[in-house]
Amino acid sequence: MDAPVPASSPPPTPAKETRSFNVALIGNPNTGKSTLFNLLCGLQSRVGNFPGVTVEKKIGHVQWQGQQFNVIDLPGTYSLSPRTLDEMVSVDVLLGRQKDVGHPDAVVCIVDASNLERNLYLVSQVLDMQLPVVVVLNMCDVALARGTTIDATELSQRLGVPVVKAEAHRAVGIDDIRNAIAAAAKSSPVETRKKVFPAEFYSECDQLAAHLNAGGAADVPEFLIQRMILDPGGCVEAEYTKKCGNNLPQALAECRERLKSAGQAVPAIEARQRYAWIREVLDGIHTRPTTRSVTFSDKLDRVLTHKLIGVGIFIALMFVVFQAIYAWAGPFMEVIETAQGWLADLVAMTLAPGPLRSLINDGVIAGVGGVIVFLPQIVFLFLFIAILEDCGYMARAAFLMDRLMTKVGLSGKSFVPLMSSFACAIPGVMATRVIENRRDRMVTILVAPLMSCSARLPVYILLIAAFIPAVTLFQVGPELSIGDFVLWSGQVTLPGVVLLAMSSLGAVIAVPVAWILKKTMFRGETPPFIMELPSYKWPSPRIVFHRVYDRAKAFVMRAGTLIFATTIIVWAAGYFPGDHTAQHKLESQIEALDDTPENEAQLEQLVSQHNAVSAQLIETSFLGRVGHAIEPAVKPLGWDWRIGVGAVASFPAREVIISTLGTIYSMGGDVDEESEGLKESLQQARWPDGRNVYNVPVALSIMVFFALCAQCGATLMVIRRETNSWFWPVFTFVYMTALAYVAALLVYQVGMRYF
Repeated sequence: MDAPVPASSPPPTPAKETRSFNVALIGNPNTGKSTLFNLLCGLQSRVGNFPGVTVEKKIGHVQWQGQQFNVIDLPGTYSLSPRTLDEMVSVDVLLGRQKDVGHPDAVVCIVDASNLERNLYLVSQVLDMQLPVVVVLNMCDVALARGTTIDATELSQRLGVPVVKAEAHRAVGIDDIRNAIAAAAKSSPVETRKKVFPAEFYSECDQLAAHLNAGGAADVPEFLIQRMILDPGGCVEAEYTKKCGNNLPQALAECRERLKSAGQAVPAIEARQRYAWIREVLDGIHTRPTTRSVTFSDKLDRVLTHKLIGVGIFIALMFVVFQAIYAWAGPFMEVIETAQGWLADLVAMTLAPGPLRSLINDGVIAGVGGVIVFLPQIVFLFLFIAILEDCGYMARAAFLMDRLMTKVGLSGKSFVPLMSSFACAIPGVMATRVIENRRDRMVTILVAPLMSCSARLPVYILLIAAFIPAVTLFQVGPELSIGDFVLWSGQVTLPGVVLLAMSSLGAVIAVPVAWILKKTMFRGETPPFIMELPSYKWPSPRIVFHRVYDRAKAFVMRAGTLIFATTIIVWAAGYFPGDHTAQHKLESQIEALDDTPENEAQLEQLVSQHNAVSAQLIETSFLGRVGHAIEPAVKPLGWDWRIGVGAVASFPAREVIISTLGTIYSMGGDVDEESEGLKESLQQARWPDGRNVYNVPVALSIMVFFALCAQCGATLMVIRRETNSWFWPVFTFVYMTALAYVAALLVYQVGMRYF
């Protein structure tokens, strides 16, 4: 009997190809868009900038229903009428013109259910793009508390798109939103929706399309043709004028004139027609109470937005916040610095003195430490900002400060970033992301480094203690103390006045600088200050955590790499090309000796020799050569080459000048601003002709220079990261250095007439 023939195996099932879908989130400011983004994507997101602009780009990569979705969080906006390149980003993303993002398969419009009519204005513009859309009615609980009702099912029928109710701050409705997004992304192309404008407008659009086609711009999206007509002098008109020639503005002017003759004048036609369409859509399905009830938020606002009481509360709150940042971040920064020192000691025990050990300790560990040491301040600052934003107070703060900031051409939203910069300019620059207007944001970024950060303080303390006489100017009240702790000495002293003047100088100079920038490089009409005042609520720990995590991650991943590279370059400039054999031999001898009383004299002698060799090496290094080369330029400031070397070496961080001067004056690099030996060395420093290098005018000159200069590579790298351009950090360095030089020159030359 023949053996049975085995059945043939079925052919393998081909693997199903997994497609990635792009989803764009858009909405008015303060509608919970970022909250929804964090809920949808969690920590699976990356932060960057769109190419060529300053607008932040957040993209999350998640999986739903076995499919990959790329969620793009677009900037908050009230309309899609682009006037600048930054405002054009949202339009480009929605039209698929941002190549690094891709064409969106679905658009999620987040609207505030308690302000539905105004929010649907943006929705109507998105619908004009003929894309699959999901409308999320967020903050439904707030709407209900205000007596507002919405028939979401009927609204969905009238809009022709899915409408989902949600309460993002409570994570309510998230699964429904995911399902609606997945269905919309996989849906067929959208059929033509109801037209918002009259027939005359679309006829003009057809004529303009023909004109563009004849001019060499074929297949222009219909939405951009509409924007050309509706936005005189806008970004779209400028773009296509370059492509099609100067006859386009004339064609647009004729088009707008015909519309005006037909009773559809531009730009009034857009607001009139869109709001008429919105009222028609909402008729019978959206009800609001005839009289608005006074809510808890209203009662609180009577106090917190009062022009006197509110400002006082805000100033007190900011004082508490920044004191807390300084106090809370301090211990963490000390731990980081201790860990940095422990690692350096470990390397010193493992490796013999030489170039490799110097690179690891003075380059790598110092570079990494120079990045991580800022993290506590950044985390605590953005923790407070996130809490104040999520509870609803930050919008009130911007409203309160707008009157003051408008006087220099900025908005109220610039106040918190500038205040933050007094602790450190790095988180201050990063905090400008809350400013939607590009001109205001850029000017705030460019003047934030002028605020006197804590890194300048060691320079002030050293020079004031060494050269400013401890003279009491006058007595103000009795001394106040608790035990041995003196709260107020009752005396106004000259060193105290100088310290206050140096700490305030940058803020004072920032006012005319901001005014000049707004009148020159960023001139244009100051937009009206429009901000939604959201209802007060308890901040969500999840949302606060995500915001702080995003900011900390962005700093470490983007700015941190540039700061690290800068530190390595400065280390190399200070190490090469000298012969360090003698220095390393002395280091080995010092490390071989036990720190005991019988070895004290020998150790002191070896340390003195080591410091002298180190001083000679830094003078002959590339850094020292730069100092000698720039001495003719800094001599009018009263400086010699050693001060010049200190200024150049302090580029990674201002406070580095203390250790650099310690090395130059053979005191060693481990000195600080309280070192009596360093103070004496500065007081005894002489020019070749025997004159004192330092005196009161020179000390004031150095302090003024450091108060105004851009001696902080970390800040410049963050500006590069935030503006997505090398031009702005270079511009900041040049204008601040020039400003510092001129101010220091005036202080020294005038001072020498009286000292």
